[in-house]
Amino acid sequence: MDISNTLEILKLTIGNKASRKIIRSISEYCNKCDKNRLEVAIELYTGIRKNACIKCRLAEKAIGSVLKTGIKAFGVSENEIKEKFADSYWRKSLANVLKGIGYFGITRPFIPGSPFLVVWDITYSCNLKCKHCYSNSGKPLEHELSTDKIFSVIDKIDKASIPVLAFSGGEPLIKNDIFKITKYAHNKGIYVAIATNGTLITENKAKEMKKSGVDFVQISLDGATPETHDTFRGINGIFEKTIKGIKNCVKEDFFVNVAATMTNYNYQEIPQIIDLCKKLNVNWFMAYNFVPTGRGEFIIKNDLKPSDREKLLKNLYQKLINDKDINLLSTAPQFSRVALQMEFNENNKVIPTHFFNPNLSNKLVNLADFIGGCGCGRFYCAIRPNGNLDPCVFFPYTLGNILNEDFDYFWKNNTVLNDLRNKDKLKNNCGKCDYRYVCGGCRARAYGYTGDYLESDPGCINNIKLWNKYT
Repeated sequence: MDISNTLEILKLTIGNKASRKIIRSISEYCNKCDKNRLEVAIELYTGIRKNACIKCRLAEKAIGSVLKTGIKAFGVSENEIKEKFADSYWRKSLANVLKGIGYFGITRPFIPGSPFLVVWDITYSCNLKCKHCYSNSGKPLEHELSTDKIFSVIDKIDKASIPVLAFSGGEPLIKNDIFKITKYAHNKGIYVAIATNGTLITENKAKEMKKSGVDFVQISLDGATPETHDTFRGINGIFEKTIKGIKNCVKEDFFVNVAATMTNYNYQEIPQIIDLCKKLNVNWFMAYNFVPTGRGEFIIKNDLKPSDREKLLKNLYQKLINDKDINLLSTAPQFSRVALQMEFNENNKVIPTHFFNPNLSNKLVNLADFIGGCGCGRFYCAIRPNGNLDPCVFFPYTLGNILNEDFDYFWKNNTVLNDLRNKDKLKNNCGKCDYRYVCGGCRARAYGYTGDYLESDPGCINNIKLWNKYT
């Protein structure tokens, strides 16, 4: 079968009007089975669950029919699908994808039925004084949520079939009830991540994290040397504590992601940081885009020029292709555009994204449009310590408070979120760019520089005039 027009096949199979209507009709939460009906149907389909109410059993028959149509279109076996979705994370993800198709259809880029990832700044307490901190952390935010309210929010996240919850800050490990919270989320079948500076992760702390249901640990490392990292992070002597924290997490077999924020101050050390990550046997290295929010003057002086960002992303892509010892990702949406423009293998390209790096043949490269670039308000959103909802942690634009929102209604109907998802609404060069569906520019950077979240991203090589205007 010629699958070069993959999006059209999706539209004709699981994305047609009849299939979408079926999916929408079974996307609600089932109080009898205590789970989203789509998830229950998938559990029945895969054999994970044996008993369910009559409505969920009928939903399983409907979902089985939809899935078999999609399976036939892509040439995978039913057993392969059932094996994959034995994991609760993948079941939530599939329910999320199906719900998105039901709500929004097959779009460019794709809009899931809920965010795949919620990043929750669980506290603004912190033991460091990082010069680039987006949240100005140090002291707790006024009216941070109580443990009981946090549990109620996790219940909402579970009901919305959100697969991944990442606790950030501040420094989440400072919070005295953090492991009660992670365990509660883990017991809901949510994949739990912690984003930390790593300085508090002793051997015992790593073991405690493991027992409390944490699956993924992101640790910030902004230099390959103590001088660079300690200066960046505002406290002398923490480089070795950070390295020790990474080692302790690797030892406990967490999925370990080391993150560095790309700035003028440290970008020339990025290759050395990656080499250090390889020696430490971490799973991922993530190059974070520098967003103009938070601690002001440092940001103004240290943002990368578009030409330097372009060069760095090209070097990262070369290393991604040639070095199989570590996976390299970036939050800069231009990374996907760079990959498509670089001709390493015309018939088999790795398309880097924020979450994973799919290897797509020439017949599937158009799926990059489906995956999309900037996932702000589409693949992920943020919760602040007081429950406020923002499009992402680097985008301080309050859309509501999760305590007061019906999350499914919010996700489908919020005007700002729907603006951010529509790449044809983007202004100037980003709106005209041939790569807008795979990139679209960083919406947080656009907002941070211009005050307009639909404006072009000044950090792109194609937007030099805009960069010169604002710098």
